[in-house]
Amino acid sequence: MILTHQYGSLILLSLLALHSCNDGIQGCLDKQRVMGMLRQMEKFLKAQEIRFTEGLRIMKSKLASLQNSVSTFPQADQFLSSSPCPALEAPAHGRKFGSKYVVGHEVHFACFPGYHLVGPGTRVCQENGSWSGVSAVCKDVSQCASNPCLNGGSCVESANQYKCTCPYNWSGTHCQHQTQTAPPEWSVVNDPAFSRKPRCAKVDQAQHCSCDAGFHMSGTSDSSICQDVNECELYKADSSGLLCAHMCVNIPGSYRCSCPGGYKLLADGRSCEDVDECLTQQHNCSHGTTCVNTGGGFQCVNPECPRSHGNISYVKTSPFQCERNPCPMESRTCPLAPKTVSYHYISLPSNLRAPATLFRMATAAAPGRSGPDSLRFGIAGGGDARSLFVMQRSDRQTGELILVQTLNGPQELSVDVDMAEYLDRTFQAKHLARVHVLVSPYEF
Repeated sequence: MILTHQYGSLILLSLLALHSCNDGIQGCLDKQRVMGMLRQMEKFLKAQEIRFTEGLRIMKSKLASLQNSVSTFPQADQFLSSSPCPALEAPAHGRKFGSKYVVGHEVHFACFPGYHLVGPGTRVCQENGSWSGVSAVCKDVSQCASNPCLNGGSCVESANQYKCTCPYNWSGTHCQHQTQTAPPEWSVVNDPAFSRKPRCAKVDQAQHCSCDAGFHMSGTSDSSICQDVNECELYKADSSGLLCAHMCVNIPGSYRCSCPGGYKLLADGRSCEDVDECLTQQHNCSHGTTCVNTGGGFQCVNPECPRSHGNISYVKTSPFQCERNPCPMESRTCPLAPKTVSYHYISLPSNLRAPATLFRMATAAAPGRSGPDSLRFGIAGGGDARSLFVMQRSDRQTGELILVQTLNGPQELSVDVDMAEYLDRTFQAKHLARVHVLVSPYEF
């Protein structure tokens, strides 16, 4: 630093000397002497530049050596991410749920209607980079096993479908219709309320008769009559679809649609919508019970908290939730029991298309407190109903209960799903949700 300061003073002195000489001042320094000082300063600066560049190169080399030394420490491996498991494919004639292939994550499998799953329905990515269990397959279920052909018909299977060979005097996809040798099914006979006289007129010496809309001509040319067309029967056998969502009622010259009890007819005249008896106060639930709307009706429920056992007990904090009482300090089993138990009632139409998301479970941290950094979801109970559902993560803080098979009503199912919270890989708490699925007998 002192040397640099001296050279700076030397440059300043040289500049002043040159300036004095240019102004004609006596006693100025010799020009050659000034140029000599400038060359010395130039050499000094070059030497400083080389010394700085070499020092920077040495520092970079030492930093690279230090990084290589740290990467060889044995404990450095624990910070590397675990090797992912190989991608899994959905089984033929089935579906796969889950797209993450890292340690601890699950992939679920389900089969299309007409097939059943052989093998594990769930596989877990293990720490060694392999999947638990073996590959599952979907095997064909015999469609003739349910005897779909009626009235003595024979069932013949083909690829993913079947066909009924019907005996004499029977027809239809299931041999359900008797062959007509008389007036067709959609013609109403022997009822004066459903008959009309035709409108006739003579044109060019010939008589022409016609019927009103909703009637058809029947009989001979001499004794013709207009008989009602039963639109309900006519369109029942038509591939274009039913006239009504529920029940078709034939009336003279037309038809009307009706809905079952607990449903109302919509403005389109054919669709039915459930009446929410709970919302409209059309229920008779007593005090202490809660009204739950179902397809076509309602239920009065009063879910009870789990029974106390040992030092584990619960208190009801709302009509549909119970919370565990504080655990004794010395208890090891109490903290493992569910911290909260909630009850949920879900109403579904019959034959709902699967897969369908029924229920979501999430966590939220209290104000001022950090939440869990990891969640695990699973199906805790449900008996035979467990095969109808899968529980999978939809994002970092949410799990979804998914129906993977269609359900025919009426029926009621129950399944328990739980959510475990972890912080720094240490178990914190568990929450249990008891989901009651109420399937309506109707497809609307």
